[in-house]
Amino acid sequence: MGGEAFGAPGMPPGWTHSNKSAIGTAYSTSSKIWFTMWKGIVTEVSFPTVDRPQIRDLQYLVTDGASFFHEEKRDFDFDIKRIADDTLGYRCTNTAPGGRYAIVKDVIVNPHLPCLLQRTRLTASEAATLEALHLYVLCAPHLEVAGYGNTGYVKWVNGRRLLMAHNGGTWLAMGATTPFARTSCGFVGASDGWTDLHDDYVMDWEFDTASNGNVALTAEVERASKEFTLGLAFGTTEHNAVANLMQSLAIPFDTLLATYEAQWKATCAGMAPLAARSHDGGNLYTSSRGLLLAHEDKAYAGAVIASLTIPWGEAKGDDDTGGYHLVWTRDMVSSVLALVAAGEVHTALRALIFLAVSQHDDGGFAQNFWVNGVAYWNGTQLDEVAFPMILAWQLHRAGALENFDPYEMVRKGAGFLIRNGPVTPQERWEEASGYSPSTLASNIVALTCAASFARARGDDRTAEFIQDHADYLESHIEEWTVTTTGSLGIGPYYMRILPELAGDEHPAEDKESRMLRIANRAPDEPNEFPARDVVDGGFLELVRHGIRAHDDPIVLNTLKVVDAVLKVDTPAGPAWHRYNHDGYGQRRDGGPFISYGVGRAWPLLTGERGHYEVAAGRDPAPYLRTMERLASGTALLCEQIWDEPDMPAAHMQLGKPTGSAMPLLWAHAEYVKLLRSATDGTVFDQVPEVAERYRSRTTTNKKMEVWTFTRRVRFMHAGEMLRVIGGQPFSLRWTADQWSTVRDSRSQANGLDIDHVDLDDVVTTTGMAIEFTFFWTGENRWEGRNYVVAIR
Repeated sequence: MGGEAFGAPGMPPGWTHSNKSAIGTAYSTSSKIWFTMWKGIVTEVSFPTVDRPQIRDLQYLVTDGASFFHEEKRDFDFDIKRIADDTLGYRCTNTAPGGRYAIVKDVIVNPHLPCLLQRTRLTASEAATLEALHLYVLCAPHLEVAGYGNTGYVKWVNGRRLLMAHNGGTWLAMGATTPFARTSCGFVGASDGWTDLHDDYVMDWEFDTASNGNVALTAEVERASKEFTLGLAFGTTEHNAVANLMQSLAIPFDTLLATYEAQWKATCAGMAPLAARSHDGGNLYTSSRGLLLAHEDKAYAGAVIASLTIPWGEAKGDDDTGGYHLVWTRDMVSSVLALVAAGEVHTALRALIFLAVSQHDDGGFAQNFWVNGVAYWNGTQLDEVAFPMILAWQLHRAGALENFDPYEMVRKGAGFLIRNGPVTPQERWEEASGYSPSTLASNIVALTCAASFARARGDDRTAEFIQDHADYLESHIEEWTVTTTGSLGIGPYYMRILPELAGDEHPAEDKESRMLRIANRAPDEPNEFPARDVVDGGFLELVRHGIRAHDDPIVLNTLKVVDAVLKVDTPAGPAWHRYNHDGYGQRRDGGPFISYGVGRAWPLLTGERGHYEVAAGRDPAPYLRTMERLASGTALLCEQIWDEPDMPAAHMQLGKPTGSAMPLLWAHAEYVKLLRSATDGTVFDQVPEVAERYRSRTTTNKKMEVWTFTRRVRFMHAGEMLRVIGGQPFSLRWTADQWSTVRDSRSQANGLDIDHVDLDDVVTTTGMAIEFTFFWTGENRWEGRNYVVAIR
């Protein structure tokens, strides 16, 4: 037939399901390719970086040419297992309806080249059945992370037909050790191979090209070949892709597999033997450490993404290029610290260096970004500034910094937190602005680490300034985040967040009356609730880091509230929702999250609860066991599980993954760290300097209120010192007696380039007020207005 396929540009493209059954890559940095699997087939394959998926899926179609049509992902039962422990390669057995025949696949990548390899064998109980089968390969390119804009074509190389695709500067080449009997390129939904074969079980179309659209590549494997290796290679030119394919197919599969296995086994050989505290023979631990290593990019060393998935990908198109294959510093630091917990520090050092070169000049970080450092979303989360600072100190304590000095990153980060806090524009769930217990915990830890760095360098003045700010945050936790009038329990408890806008010059800070807007709620549902009546488990970070004791009365009371409001019992054990009224999750009818839904339970929160048990001196075994039971058959942990009775019509089962993301590295990191914490009998994440300072909650630290132009505090408590921070050198003219007496105080600078004045020689009593104005010395001008802080 030949020629150009009809039906351009094809149906609107989409990605594929996010709840993966396998993740694979070689450990070698020369093999810049990653793959995922779902329902027995290969889905997204990323190249040349971990954040660039280049296909939608790759699967086999089978017919007998007359009476049936089978598609792997829809019609087959699948069973998938790791080829060997510590090896991210898989044997997948897909069994046809009625068990008449099976497709057995061993899936790896070339350990040194960007080529996916799929050794394939057809088996059947009867020879006649096997002889009647026609086997076809179907590949859906999404080159340059896009379904549209792809061009497919047939190319002859060395006497063999290959199927090719390109888009922009990326090429794909597909071939096999067995010749393709027939090939075709078509537009999805019109002239593709699936549509062709589904019609009459015969491959009628053999188009040479399908240009500039949503295309699919189809090839029939010669019928005489029941065992062969299929290759899918990528390159930055046509020649590059073809060469990578031909080089890979020329080497026996077993030879490449041996090298692939050896790479992974050598990498994992020296890691910590934490499996003794597991309850599944170390299966989830083995899987977790491999997954954590596999999500690091190979061109941008140290860049670890959140997941090789696009949540609810089946409902996403070309307008959603990010998915979870992006860097979030919070997820990334958790991932690499889990590797440190497992005894592998080198990835964490690479990650720290990557973060240092990704930091903004002002000390902040983008909300998330590609592995090349380019921002995807530009929100600001103070905990994402804090975590890299904590990672730096943890590696310092472990003696793992080698010749790298992270102090400049830490110094800039500390300055950012002090200038821009304590209100975070987004908390850890990325949806609300205000005072968050979990964010405050991360900031207190990070600033204490920064003060320790400054002290170690002999800069005691800067160290004291930074530690003072950490103490100031710690002393205000309850004032900002504990409600005494909430309706969810008896007695005070921690709120999810006290809503305030970052940069609001006059924050109300009225936690008992403020309303919290909840994101992702359905249009016909209320989306505002009293902030005092919304809770999450973020307060447990205060206990994890030793800022509050496990038996603190408010902590114990909040645990009761959280368990009553957020806990879900599943066949695997307990799990928790993020917060009540959450809208980020599978819809009520089981459909995918599209702009709204219902928040479901998160396995990682089971791990967080387990860490609380460790902090309390108790055995976290029930929570370890629950996480292991919540894992998939291939030991992957998902982001969210279905938290209602089974809904067969939507393929939802209580305690089983929803369509959000699987694996989620944050969950795997939490599990590995919990194993380490259980082994040590102490919380792995805890920074001793933090716990030692705050565990007893003595009153030896300064009582202080801080005034900045981003938070122009209007009230302070009697007995507190007032610290006034300006953005440049200044002289503060002030009075404590309604201008009867006037004083001028010149600002002091420090190693953070923050100018401030401490009004520490004023006896503050209830009913008085401090009034002040600024003279900007560098500009030789007055501020032109006065500010008042009342004492109450």
